[in-house]
Amino acid sequence: MRNWQKSLIITLITLAIGGVYLLVVFMNRRSPGVARETTPEQQLTPDDVAEVRAMFPTSFDDVLKLQNSSVWMKNGYTMPYFRYQSGRIAFSKSLGVIPATERLDIKKVIKAEAPSTIDDGISHGSRQVFAVFVLPGNPDIYATAIGVIDGPQEAYFTDVLFYYDDPHTIYDNWPKTIWTAIDAHQVLPGMSELQTRMSIGQKTHPYGSSQGNRTVDYDQAGKHWTITYVNNRATSIKTN
Repeated sequence: MRNWQKSLIITLITLAIGGVYLLVVFMNRRSPGVARETTPEQQLTPDDVAEVRAMFPTSFDDVLKLQNSSVWMKNGYTMPYFRYQSGRIAFSKSLGVIPATERLDIKKVIKAEAPSTIDDGISHGSRQVFAVFVLPGNPDIYATAIGVIDGPQEAYFTDVLFYYDDPHTIYDNWPKTIWTAIDAHQVLPGMSELQTRMSIGQKTHPYGSSQGNRTVDYDQAGKHWTITYVNNRATSIKTN
């Protein structure tokens, strides 16, 4: 057998194998009984895609940008606040914790040394950083911790503590009844976990890791709630 004949036979065999492969693929794609594996798409809700701005502050100069602006408390019922009098923070006059979604009109940002007896959830370091603010319709001036400085190290928590836009506009898809309950710091049947946190705060103890399908205990400045969620809707609401 000549060389060209051998080459022709090899080529014909290769084409035959390729043809069988293509025929099998074609038939599989046409067959209605063959299901192709697909990756299920994640179903996003309007809350998932809501625009919540962040600053990512890393320095004192970054948080100075909050001066003369308004923020809304995201981490409700966790952060203590104090009177600010005569240019000093009155650490002996704790006024409790700032409610959820409360608007803070920040007048300035300062550094101060907090007494070791003060527990505001933020490390004391060598100095803490405080937002000095007023509340709507109230002439009194207050301060709350937003960061810590320890030598050359700095850490700021404003993205965790605050909304930089009015949450009523961030979540403007929520019905009026929900916002009325949130503004009154109450919980209604059918509220989601996010809506509940916006109402009674972030101090929680969840039983289970599946958000929206679990029971959660809340501490709202001494008032305790136990709420069970099914499909991210409150179905059982108990207080004590």
